[in-house]
Amino acid sequence: MSTIVVIEQDVAMRALFCEWLQAEDYRVQGRSARGAAVEPGIDLVIVDLLNLPTQGAEAVRLVRTIYPGAALIGISTQMSRTLGADAAQARALGVSALVAKPCARDELLAAVADAIGAAA
Repeated sequence: MSTIVVIEQDVAMRALFCEWLQAEDYRVQGRSARGAAVEPGIDLVIVDLLNLPTQGAEAVRLVRTIYPGAALIGISTQMSRTLGADAAQARALGVSALVAKPCARDELLAAVADAIGAAA
């Protein structure tokens, strides 16, 4: 069973993502902000990239230092559509996917399955 951390400031959105993931039997930890201490043993981090154009790369770098070895999915309201790992913007950030927010349940779960499968 994979362990996923969801970092999302919006309480309702965080609760919804956690509910979707728990229904698929993932262990899920919802957080309003990233931590400061290194946290090993996490398989995937889903992080809200609040200011994708100007601070997305820095946010990804910080999350990678806190969750070493974890796959990473970025979510953002600044995306017009979800992009997979092969998209230039996702590759530039080094994420498994960039998910447009809001998103459908199936869209998020597909990105999670792809990210966990690629990391295995």
